[in-house]
Amino acid sequence: MTSVPRFHLAMPVDDLAAAAEFYGSVIGCDRGRSSDTWIDWNLFGHQFVTHLAPGRSQGIHNPVDGHDVPVPHFGVILPIPDFHALADRFKAAGKSFVIDPYLRFEGLPGEQWTMFLLDPAGNALEFKAFADEDQIFAT
Repeated sequence: MTSVPRFHLAMPVDDLAAAAEFYGSVIGCDRGRSSDTWIDWNLFGHQFVTHLAPGRSQGIHNPVDGHDVPVPHFGVILPIPDFHALADRFKAAGKSFVIDPYLRFEGLPGEQWTMFLLDPAGNALEFKAFADEDQIFAT
């Protein structure tokens, strides 16, 4: 068991095959248990589940640092080299970003690399990285 608690998150998707391609092949998550209506994934050490749930709504955004951030969203805080490697994987797979990878809050508390994109079901994902992990909860 890890010393840091792991999260469990279940998200709706409208196409399990598209979710499997995105989370398994593009992001590189290991696949766990599954059924006809859900798939467990190892998302950087966390239990992430895609559940078949067609017909959900989306489209809410909030302004943050000059960008329209999709809400809700989820993601993982990665080491900076892993963040850039994942951004390169998304680019190589031809994925479009909602917000391209960039350094947010540069020179301010909470400075972080961030990027946003949508999975095939329209779920918003944010991946971020901090040079100084003490800045994760900076005010």
